[in-house]
Amino acid sequence: MYLEKISLTSFKNYLQEEFAFSDKINCFVGNNGVGKTNLLDAIHYLSFCKSYFTSLDAQNIRHGDDFFALHGSFIRGEGIHELIQCIQRKNQRKKFLINKKEYERLSDHIGNFPLVMISPYDRDLINDGSELRRKYIDSVISQFDKLYLDDLIQYNKALVQRNTLLRSFAENQYFDAAAVDIWDEQLIQRGENVLVKRKKFLEQFVPVFQRFFNLIGGGSEKVDIHYISQLLNTPYRKKFKDAINADQSAQYTTIGIHKDDLEFLLDGYPVKKFGSQGQQKSFVIAIKLAQFDYTCTIRGFKPILLLDDVFDKLDDLRVAQLIKLVSEHSFGQVFITDTSEQRIRVIFDAMDIDHKIFCLPILNREE
Repeated sequence: MYLEKISLTSFKNYLQEEFAFSDKINCFVGNNGVGKTNLLDAIHYLSFCKSYFTSLDAQNIRHGDDFFALHGSFIRGEGIHELIQCIQRKNQRKKFLINKKEYERLSDHIGNFPLVMISPYDRDLINDGSELRRKYIDSVISQFDKLYLDDLIQYNKALVQRNTLLRSFAENQYFDAAAVDIWDEQLIQRGENVLVKRKKFLEQFVPVFQRFFNLIGGGSEKVDIHYISQLLNTPYRKKFKDAINADQSAQYTTIGIHKDDLEFLLDGYPVKKFGSQGQQKSFVIAIKLAQFDYTCTIRGFKPILLLDDVFDKLDDLRVAQLIKLVSEHSFGQVFITDTSEQRIRVIFDAMDIDHKIFCLPILNREE
């Protein structure tokens, strides 16, 4: 599977532009602010129905315009063409279509065109709170497990309803146990399903991650990922039910999979506290490459790989190792952004692989 071409209309800083891509490696080079990352984000939209960087679709409409539109032509299998369209108008529902037929639910599209993006913002996985790490693991599993995605959606809906009830009870100074039980059963059933699948995924994923970290960093450091949950050593139902008094006091649900976290370790210590910038960047790049490899194994074909400004803060050895990895046959279509045209040309002049270089904002295309 690969993206043959994309057209952008009124998307971020693009008024109207179309790009035709190599099915191997595509490089966007230019100064900061010219729209390199915006192009990657447009490609991300076609896979995930949303931006990589913001949850508010209207923020991606070009200033002064009333809508944006993205059209992507994918090739997969034996030359099968798939047209994906995303149209967002101000103050209207987002429309997402495949072959000109609109999806009833955006979740039906997730996983059909798998993609992995590596960005400088990925260090937030290490340095920000647990919610971001939960969203990450959920987004990975959801690309190949529709039942997991449905469990997660229904869990979050039930969580909102239960929390609303708890706040209402506190404000009105009464408690209706039967009303809470309705949402308890949803949270327990869906939550148990999610917990089991998260644990199983990490058991399979961590060895792949460790292998990629060793390939990038030379194998001198040991890394690990631990799953942190209040529910690992106690039956889910008992732990959840025992927390009702704490929930009433807090006015929200204090126990559940929405509280779980991932602990990232470097030589046994938290990488957040003890890892250098280069080590942290290598850590998250290895996570994303492992995501690529794992998704490819599950789905049976290669996702698209987006590398946004990945060379910054990596030493020459790690840069060389990374480029060697993504140029091998185990990877399919790759998109790379960089501020240094010279660096990109030096890298690919020494490699025998099909590629295109797009110089922004003045568009020059080099085979």
